[in-house]
Amino acid sequence: MNKEVLEKLNALIIAAFGLVAALAWNTAIQEIFKRVFGAASGLFAMIFYAVLVTVIAVWVTIKMASLTEKANKLSEKKARARFASKLRK
Repeated sequence: MNKEVLEKLNALIIAAFGLVAALAWNTAIQEIFKRVFGAASGLFAMIFYAVLVTVIAVWVTIKMASLTEKANKLSEKKARARFASKLRK
């Protein structure tokens, strides 16, 4: 297989595992809500659950973007330092 096919296959497999993990968390969180609100939880509980999950997803996305940005800056700084050290030689 060529490199592009392997990269796409890798991305698809990672996305599939991400979906499985998300579904597992969804089931676990729904079970927690059933215990908190009772088996007969209604529309309020469902809306609260959806809002809570959305807020968590947005927060995690922002934090991950911030961490990625910091890692990219550090990587660029290291690359510049390596380049500068090669120029001095």
